[in-house]
Amino acid sequence: MLLETPVRTLGQVDHSALKSAVMAATPQAWLEDDTRQKSFEQHKQTQSLVMLFSNTWPDPVVEQKPGWAIMSDAATAVIDRIIADHYPPGGRIIRAVAAKLMSGGRIALHKDAHPSFAASHRIHVPLVTNPDVDFVIRGVSHHLEEGMAYEVSNLDYHAVTNRGPDRIHFIFDYTLQ
Repeated sequence: MLLETPVRTLGQVDHSALKSAVMAATPQAWLEDDTRQKSFEQHKQTQSLVMLFSNTWPDPVVEQKPGWAIMSDAATAVIDRIIADHYPPGGRIIRAVAAKLMSGGRIALHKDAHPSFAASHRIHVPLVTNPDVDFVIRGVSHHLEEGMAYEVSNLDYHAVTNRGPDRIHFIFDYTLQ
Protein backbone atom coordinates (compact mmCIF):
# COMPACT_ATOMS: atom_id res chain seq x y z
CA MET A 1 0.00 0.00 0.00
CA LEU A 2 1.22 3.48 -0.74
CA LEU A 3 1.42 5.40 2.53
CA GLU A 4 1.89 9.10 3.22
CA THR A 5 5.00 8.24 5.21
CA PRO A 6 7.56 5.57 4.20
CA VAL A 7 7.21 3.69 7.50
CA ARG A 8 4.36 3.81 10.01
CA THR A 9 5.34 2.59 13.48
CA LEU A 10 2.56 0.48 14.99
CA GLY A 11 4.31 -0.20 18.28
CA GLN A 12 5.74 -2.99 20.36
CA VAL A 13 4.40 -6.54 20.07
CA ASP A 14 5.06 -9.67 22.09
CA HIS A 15 7.14 -11.50 19.51
CA SER A 16 8.95 -13.92 21.82
CA ALA A 17 6.99 -17.08 20.92
CA LEU A 18 7.20 -16.29 17.21
CA LYS A 19 10.92 -15.61 17.43
CA SER A 20 11.45 -18.91 19.27
CA ALA A 21 9.47 -20.86 16.66
CA VAL A 22 11.37 -19.27 13.78
CA MET A 23 14.78 -19.71 15.42
CA ALA A 24 14.01 -23.41 16.01
CA ALA A 25 13.49 -24.01 12.27
CA THR A 26 16.05 -26.30 10.69
CA PRO A 27 18.40 -25.07 7.96
CA GLN A 28 16.49 -27.30 5.50
CA ALA A 29 13.17 -25.66 6.44
CA TRP A 30 14.54 -22.28 5.35
CA LEU A 31 15.25 -23.74 1.90
CA GLU A 32 12.07 -25.82 1.46
CA ASP A 33 10.05 -23.16 -0.39
CA ASP A 34 12.27 -21.05 -2.62
CA THR A 35 9.49 -19.54 -4.75
CA ARG A 36 10.34 -15.98 -3.67
CA GLN A 37 14.02 -16.44 -4.47
CA LYS A 38 13.30 -17.96 -7.91
CA SER A 39 10.52 -15.52 -8.82
CA PHE A 40 12.05 -12.23 -7.68
CA GLU A 41 15.66 -11.32 -8.44
CA GLN A 42 15.78 -8.93 -5.47
CA HIS A 43 15.16 -11.83 -3.03
CA LYS A 44 17.98 -14.10 -4.24
CA GLN A 45 20.07 -13.37 -1.12
CA THR A 46 17.24 -14.28 1.25
CA GLN A 47 15.78 -17.46 2.69
CA SER A 48 12.13 -17.90 3.64
CA LEU A 49 9.77 -19.77 5.89
CA VAL A 50 6.60 -19.22 3.86
CA MET A 51 3.47 -19.66 5.98
CA LEU A 52 0.69 -18.33 3.71
CA PHE A 53 0.86 -17.31 0.08
CA SER A 54 -1.43 -16.01 -2.64
CA ASN A 55 -0.48 -14.58 -5.99
CA THR A 56 -4.05 -14.31 -7.32
CA TRP A 57 -6.10 -11.13 -7.35
CA PRO A 58 -8.77 -9.77 -6.90
CA ASP A 59 -10.07 -13.06 -5.48
CA PRO A 60 -7.05 -14.34 -3.56
CA VAL A 61 -6.64 -18.06 -3.14
CA VAL A 62 -4.44 -18.40 -0.07
CA GLU A 63 -2.36 -21.55 0.33
CA GLN A 64 -0.84 -22.88 3.52
CA LYS A 65 2.85 -23.47 2.85
CA PRO A 66 5.54 -25.43 4.77
CA GLY A 67 6.13 -22.58 7.25
CA TRP A 68 2.57 -23.04 8.54
CA ALA A 69 3.59 -26.09 10.58
CA ILE A 70 6.56 -24.23 12.03
CA MET A 71 5.04 -20.95 13.17
CA SER A 72 1.27 -20.69 12.60
CA ASP A 73 0.21 -20.61 16.27
CA ALA A 74 2.77 -18.01 17.31
CA ALA A 75 2.39 -15.98 14.10
CA THR A 76 -1.40 -15.93 14.33
CA ALA A 77 -1.20 -14.51 17.86
CA VAL A 78 1.06 -11.67 16.65
CA ILE A 79 -1.10 -11.01 13.57
CA ASP A 80 -4.34 -10.99 15.57
CA ARG A 81 -2.94 -8.51 18.11
CA ILE A 82 -1.65 -6.12 15.44
CA ILE A 83 -4.91 -6.20 13.48
CA ALA A 84 -7.04 -5.74 16.62
CA ASP A 85 -4.97 -2.72 17.65
CA HIS A 86 -4.53 -0.98 14.28
CA TYR A 87 -6.88 -2.14 11.50
CA PRO A 88 -10.58 -2.73 10.89
CA PRO A 89 -11.75 -6.31 11.39
CA GLY A 90 -13.09 -8.47 8.58
CA GLY A 91 -10.04 -8.62 6.34
CA ARG A 92 -7.76 -11.49 5.57
CA ILE A 93 -4.11 -12.40 5.50
CA ILE A 94 -3.02 -13.16 1.95
CA ARG A 95 0.71 -13.64 2.61
CA ALA A 96 2.83 -14.41 5.68
CA VAL A 97 6.52 -15.24 5.73
CA ALA A 98 9.61 -15.15 7.91
CA ALA A 99 12.31 -13.70 5.66
CA LYS A 100 16.00 -14.00 6.43
CA LEU A 101 18.45 -11.61 4.79
CA MET A 102 21.81 -13.27 5.06
CA SER A 103 24.85 -11.58 6.54
CA GLY A 104 26.35 -9.38 3.83
CA GLY A 105 23.17 -9.73 1.77
CA ARG A 106 21.23 -7.15 -0.16
CA ILE A 107 17.68 -6.76 -1.42
CA ALA A 108 18.00 -4.61 -4.53
CA LEU A 109 16.00 -1.43 -5.04
CA HIS A 110 12.47 -2.30 -6.15
CA LYS A 111 8.82 -1.63 -5.49
CA ASP A 112 6.26 -4.38 -5.07
CA ALA A 113 4.32 -4.63 -8.30
CA HIS A 114 1.56 -7.23 -7.84
CA PRO A 115 -1.91 -5.55 -7.95
CA SER A 116 -2.77 -6.91 -4.48
CA PHE A 117 -0.15 -4.62 -2.91
CA ALA A 118 -2.25 -1.54 -3.71
CA ALA A 119 -4.99 -2.90 -1.43
CA SER A 120 -3.01 -4.64 1.30
CA HIS A 121 -1.16 -3.43 4.35
CA ARG A 122 2.45 -4.76 4.42
CA ILE A 123 3.44 -5.32 8.04
CA HIS A 124 7.00 -6.07 9.21
CA VAL A 125 7.90 -7.39 12.66
CA PRO A 126 11.69 -7.66 13.05
CA LEU A 127 12.53 -10.84 14.96
CA VAL A 128 16.31 -10.59 14.66
CA THR A 129 18.11 -7.46 13.53
CA ASN A 130 21.28 -5.50 14.04
CA PRO A 131 22.42 -1.86 13.76
CA ASP A 132 24.13 -2.61 10.43
CA VAL A 133 20.86 -3.22 8.56
CA ASP A 134 20.03 -0.36 6.21
CA PHE A 135 16.35 -0.42 5.16
CA VAL A 136 15.88 2.40 2.65
CA ILE A 137 12.45 3.61 1.54
CA ARG A 138 12.04 6.76 -0.60
CA GLY A 139 15.79 7.26 -0.29
CA VAL A 140 15.69 7.49 3.52
CA SER A 141 17.29 4.90 5.80
CA HIS A 142 15.13 3.41 8.55
CA HIS A 143 16.17 1.18 11.45
CA LEU A 144 13.34 -1.22 12.29
CA GLU A 145 13.73 -2.41 15.87
CA GLU A 146 13.23 -5.96 17.06
CA GLY A 147 9.84 -6.57 18.63
CA MET A 148 8.20 -3.55 17.03
CA ALA A 149 5.55 -3.70 14.31
CA TYR A 150 5.70 -1.42 11.28
CA GLU A 151 3.62 -0.86 8.19
CA VAL A 152 5.84 -0.09 5.22
CA SER A 153 4.98 1.74 2.03
CA ASN A 154 5.96 -1.10 -0.29
CA LEU A 155 4.63 0.65 -3.41
CA ASP A 156 7.54 3.06 -2.94
CA TYR A 157 11.02 2.08 -4.03
CA HIS A 158 12.83 0.28 -1.21
CA ALA A 159 16.02 -1.70 -0.66
CA VAL A 160 17.81 -3.41 2.22
CA THR A 161 21.51 -3.94 2.88
CA ASN A 162 22.70 -6.10 5.77
CA ARG A 163 26.33 -5.56 6.80
CA GLY A 164 25.88 -7.46 10.08
CA PRO A 165 24.67 -10.92 11.13
CA ASP A 166 21.57 -12.50 9.56
CA ARG A 167 18.43 -10.37 9.81
CA ILE A 168 14.98 -11.99 10.14
CA HIS A 169 11.64 -10.22 9.71
CA PHE A 170 8.15 -11.67 9.97
CA ILE A 171 6.13 -10.07 7.17
CA PHE A 172 2.43 -10.31 6.44
CA ASP A 173 -0.09 -8.69 4.09
CA TYR A 174 -3.55 -7.80 5.39
CA THR A 175 -6.34 -6.76 3.03
CA LEU A 176 -9.95 -5.74 3.53
CA GLN A 177 -10.87 -6.67 -0.06
